[in-house]
Amino acid sequence: MFDTKIAIVVRDDLLTWQKLNVTAFLTSGVLGGNATLLGEPYVDASGVLYTPLIIQPMIVLTADRAGLTKIHQRALERSVRLSIYIEDMFATGHDAANRASVRQYPTEALNLVGLGLRDDKKLVDKVTKGARMHP
Repeated sequence: MFDTKIAIVVRDDLLTWQKLNVTAFLTSGVLGGNATLLGEPYVDASGVLYTPLIIQPMIVLTADRAGLTKIHQRALERSVRLSIYIEDMFATGHDAANRASVRQYPTEALNLVGLGLRDDKKLVDKVTKGARMHP
């Protein structure tokens, strides 16, 4: 049904709350990169209105530190637009501090804990090769 695929990749050694936090933030980044991914509002049988969700399914994968770095490199080599989350962001409390924490590192020194991407299905599969389905 979709020509594209959304993948969230989180580092496998994170605590559960960290994995959930990273997944939520990266999902917002994928949506922020393409507002057309937002669907219509939901309404239940009683007429209660709920906010829209992303229109297509996504896959949540895990990788170790080296695997996450490799996925990041592959994505950059193929010009895949990414959402990133680095370890320093667990200690910040707002968006400006998050961006400042990323800005202090060159690309090769980012302490990645998660990546979010959406692109052609086959390209996403190639970029995320080696990552595993989150248990």
